[in-house]
Amino acid sequence: MPKGWLRRLLWSLAGLVIVVLLAVGAGFVWVHVAMTDSLPVIDGTLKVTGLGAPVIIRRDAHGTPHIQAASIDDLLLAQGYVTAQDRLWQMDILRRNSAGDLAEILGSTLLDHDRTQRVLQFRNVAQRVYNSLPDADRHRTEQYARGVNLFIQQNQDHLPAEFRFLHYKPHPWTGVDSILIGLNMVQILDSHWDVKLSREQISEHLHNPKLEADLYPVGSWRDQPPTAAVADMTQPHPAPSSTEDEETDQTQAKAQIKTQAKAHGERDRAPQISSLLGLETNSSVPPHEDVHEGLHEDSSVLRQLLGLPSCEGCTPGSNNWVIAGKHTASGKPLLSNDMHLGLTVPNIWYMADLSAPGLHVAGVTLPGMPLVIAGHNEHVAWGFTALYADVQDLYVEKLDGKGNYAGSDGKWLPLTHAHEVIHVRFGKDVPVDIELTPHGPLLNPLFRREKRPIALHWTLYDPAVAGIPLYEINTAANWQQFSAALGAWCWPTQNVVYADDAGHIAYHAIGKVPLRPGGLTGTPIQFSADTKQHEWQGYIPFDEMPFAYDPPSGLLATANSRVTPNDTKFPLTLEWPDPYRAERIYMDLRGRDKLTREDMLAVQTDIYSEVDQELAHRFAYAIDHTDGVDARLRQAADLLRSWDGRMSTDSAAASILPLTREAFWPLILQPKLGSDAEDYHWSESNFAEEEIIMHGATSPSDAAGAVSTNEWLPSNYKNWDALLTDAVRKGLDRGHAPTDLSHWNYGSWHVVDLEHPLFGVIPLIKNWSGTGEQPLSGGGNTIKQVGRAFGPSQRFTMDWSAPDASTENIVLGESGNAASPWFRDQWGIWYNGTTFPLPFSTSAVASQTTHTLQLVP
Repeated sequence: MPKGWLRRLLWSLAGLVIVVLLAVGAGFVWVHVAMTDSLPVIDGTLKVTGLGAPVIIRRDAHGTPHIQAASIDDLLLAQGYVTAQDRLWQMDILRRNSAGDLAEILGSTLLDHDRTQRVLQFRNVAQRVYNSLPDADRHRTEQYARGVNLFIQQNQDHLPAEFRFLHYKPHPWTGVDSILIGLNMVQILDSHWDVKLSREQISEHLHNPKLEADLYPVGSWRDQPPTAAVADMTQPHPAPSSTEDEETDQTQAKAQIKTQAKAHGERDRAPQISSLLGLETNSSVPPHEDVHEGLHEDSSVLRQLLGLPSCEGCTPGSNNWVIAGKHTASGKPLLSNDMHLGLTVPNIWYMADLSAPGLHVAGVTLPGMPLVIAGHNEHVAWGFTALYADVQDLYVEKLDGKGNYAGSDGKWLPLTHAHEVIHVRFGKDVPVDIELTPHGPLLNPLFRREKRPIALHWTLYDPAVAGIPLYEINTAANWQQFSAALGAWCWPTQNVVYADDAGHIAYHAIGKVPLRPGGLTGTPIQFSADTKQHEWQGYIPFDEMPFAYDPPSGLLATANSRVTPNDTKFPLTLEWPDPYRAERIYMDLRGRDKLTREDMLAVQTDIYSEVDQELAHRFAYAIDHTDGVDARLRQAADLLRSWDGRMSTDSAAASILPLTREAFWPLILQPKLGSDAEDYHWSESNFAEEEIIMHGATSPSDAAGAVSTNEWLPSNYKNWDALLTDAVRKGLDRGHAPTDLSHWNYGSWHVVDLEHPLFGVIPLIKNWSGTGEQPLSGGGNTIKQVGRAFGPSQRFTMDWSAPDASTENIVLGESGNAASPWFRDQWGIWYNGTTFPLPFSTSAVASQTTHTLQLVP
C-alpha cells in the first residue's frame, strides 16, 4: 500500500467534514436571511387598494393585532392582510391539505394523502358550501380574501422562507379556500367512520356481544352531563398543583430526557414534512392512530399541521366550563375554555381583536378564515368542545358491475362520477375517478383489502346544509341572539358554553345530527330489505339538542364525554370520549364560592388523575398477591400504592402506570384477535380498560347476567393478579426502566417536542424553529390532557367583572416566522401554566400598544 495513504484519508475525511459544516452553515444563513427578509411591516403607513377609509392595526407586546376600521368591509380586508403577514405559508399548506393539493408542491410522497382528500370530496364540498352561503356571508369571505391577495401581491419578492425553500409561490386566495380551512376542523372533529370498520372486524372475531360491549361502552357511571343536576361528588382529591411545583418538577426532569426520551417517546412523535419529503412514513388518515381495513399508508401533515392527536388515548376535544356570579368573587360570571388539538408550529390558532361599527370581538381565529372562532365581544363570551355526535354512516352498496347501484327500492340506477386530477411535482399527473351514490362517495380507492363497495354518508355532503354563522355569533348581544345564531351551525358538532355581561350562563349542543329511524349503528350498514330503516330522515331539531340555561347549580362544564342522560329522546352517538376530564372539572369546582381567574387557571392545569391512582392501587395489589415477583416489581408496587395520583414530571409512579396500561391491552386482546388487536380504538377505551381491570370476577357489560371477566383472562395466566403483574413487568421492559425505579421520572420520557414541519429537519435551525424536548406533566386522563405534540391549543378565561383582565394565550406565538420576536414568546407562558390578559377596551389597547401600522386607501 502506498505510503501516506492514512494521511490522505484523514485529510479527505477532514475536508468532507468541513464541506458538510460549510453547507449546513450556509443553509442556516440562507434560511435566516430569508426569514428576516420576510418579516412584515408593523409600523408606519402602507397603501392598500380597496379600503374605504384608513385602518389602524395596533400590536401589543405579544404581537396580537388590534384592528380598528370604519366599516366591516375594511375590517375583514385588513384581517386577511394582517393574518397573511404572520401566517401565509400555514394558510397555503392548510388549504392544500384539505383540497388534496400537497403533491403539487411536495411530490409523490403525498399522493395517497391527496387521493384520500379527493375521494372525500373536500374541494367540491367547499365549492358547494361557498355557493350556498347567503350573499352577505359570501361578501364578507371575499373581503377577507381580497386582503390576503393584496398582501401576496405586495410581497412577491418577500414571501415567507418556506415558499422560497420549496421554490413555489402561492395561488391567489379565494372564498372557497376559507371554506377549505374550516373543513380541516370538520375532518378532525367529526370523522369517526374508520372506527365503524374496525369495530365490525373485531366483532366478527369475538363472536360475543357482551365482550364487544366491554370494549365499546356507551357512556359511563362517571358521566356528569351538563343537562343534568350536578352530582354529589364527595371523593377527596389533591389540590391542583401550583406553578412553582410544576417548574421545579420540570427542571429536575430535564436532565434525564436525553437518555430516556428516545426509548419511550418515539411512538408518540408527530410526523413532520420530513415525512412529506420521503424521509419517513406514518399513517394518519382518517384521524385515528391506526388505519383500518388496509387504508393507504399516508405521510400527510395532518398530525403536525391540523391538530390530530399524537398520543394513544388522546382525543381531539377540549375543556370548557362556565360559572354563575353567585359562585365568583366578583359576582359576575367566569367562562373558561381550552381546546385540545395537535400542538403545531405555527399554532393552529391566531389571536386577534377586531373592531368596526357594529362589531367588537376578540379571541382566537383560524388563519385563513374571517372573524373570531371562540372568544368574546362586548356582551357575550363563548367557548367550544367537540360533541362527538355521530354524523357519518357507512353503507355497503349493491353494484351490478355495469356501473349501476341498487337504490333503496331495489331498482338499478347509474353511479355518478367525479373526475379529479392530482398534479404531482416532478411526476406525472394522476387522474382519480370517484364513484358516488346518493349516500356519498365510494371509499374503495382508499382500501387495500376491503372489496365491498362502501359509501360514506356524511352531513358534510348534504346540499341543504351550509351554515357557518360566525358573523351572527360575533355580533350577538344576548342569549336570544346568540342561540338563534347557533341554530344555523352545521358542523363540526360542538358543545358551546356561554356567559354574558347581564349575568346569564348557558350551554347548548350544536351541529346537524341525523335522525335515524333504525337507530345508531356502530358498524357498516349492509344492503338488505330493511335498508330504508337506516336512511336519514332530516336532523334533530335545534330545540331538541341538549341545552341548559341559568341552571340552579350555577355551574356548566363539558369535556367531550356524555352530555345527555341515558334515556335521551334523540341519541347523539355511541362513541363518547372518556369521562375523566369532565368529572374532575366538576370535582374541582362543585361547591366552591368566591372563584377567581386564578382558580380557573389552576383547574385548566390540573394534573391529578383519579382513575390512574385507582388502577395504580389495583396493580400494586396484584403484585402483592403474585408469587415469584422480583425486587423491581416489589418496588413498583410500593411506588404505585403510595402515589398521590398527580402526573408530575418527577413522579416514578406516573412513569410506571401509563406504560403498564399500554401493555395491558395486548395481553387480553391478542389471544382473541391476533394482529387485529392493533385495530381496536374507541374514544372511551380508557374507561373500558378501567372497568375490565377493576371489576374482578364480573364484566361491566351489564348488571344482570354479566359475562365473567375470566373470558378475557388468557389461558396462560392462572388468575387476574398474575396477568396484571405481567402487565407491569412488560410496561417496565417496554420503557427500559432502570433497576432502581425511584430514579425513573415521568418527565424523563413523557415530553413535549414541537418542531417546524419543514425546518425541523435542518440542523441548527431545528431547535431554533421549535421547542426541543421538554419534560411534560399531565396525561391522557387529566384535565391538562397532553401528549408529545398534543394538548391545550389555547387557554381562555373571560371575567365579566374585568374584561380587560380576561386572559387568552396560545402555545408558541402569533408569528409563523422563527425570526420574529413573536414566534415563540408565549411558549414559556404556556409551558409553565401561566397566562396573560388580552386587552380589549380602547384605553387598555392604547396603553399596551408597542407598534402601530396604518393601512390607507
